[in-house]
Formats: sequence, C-alpha cells, structure tokens
Amino acid sequence: MAEISMDEFLKVDVRVGTVLRAEPYPEARKPAIKLWIDFGGEIGEKKTSAQITGHYQPETLVGKQVMAVVNFPPRQIGKFISEVLVLGLPDDSGEIRLIGPDGPVPLGGRMH
Repeated sequence: MAEISMDEFLKVDVRVGTVLRAEPYPEARKPAIKLWIDFGGEIGEKKTSAQITGHYQPETLVGKQVMAVVNFPPRQIGKFISEVLVLGLPDDSGEIRLIGPDGPVPLGGRMH
C-alpha cells in the first residue's frame, strides 16, 4: 500500500455521530440499513446506508455512537442518497462491526 503524507490524511474528515433513526433498506442490492446520524451543530444530521445486517438490527442502532467520513460527496445508493460513510471492520465471518468510541463523546468530535 502506498504511503501518504500527514496532510493527505488530515483531508479525511472522520467525525463521531449518534444514530437518530434506522430503517431496513430491502431495495438495496445487498441487505443494508438506512441510518440518519446526528453529528452536532457544525455538521448536523446526515444519512447513509450500510451493509451491516449481519450484526445489527435497525432498532439496536438508535442511540449508538459511530464514526463516519463526513467530507465525501453524496452518492446515490439505489433510490437513496448516502451523505457520509460509516466506518467498520469485518469480523472472522466477513460481517461488518461498526467503529465507535468506547464511551460517550461530544457529537461532531473529529478523529485525531
């Protein structure tokens, strides 16, 4: 993998937000969940869809703090516009586990 500079890394704006609402997204090509995430005053509420159905149900996501890239351009995912990219890691089975703080932190906090 190519090395990047610190300046390049700092261009990626990763923030913490709290899931306000989550719904199944059965129209997606692969099973997914629609998320509405609050990133606080500066960024506000953004929406996305994520292929995270292996470990999460919509009702278990509300109130969860997650990390997301907030400075990608919006992207059409089927009939839904995704405004941020939530971050996760695959487990041994390939299912995604979301990345978030291990305790409450202020909304919109930027990853350092």
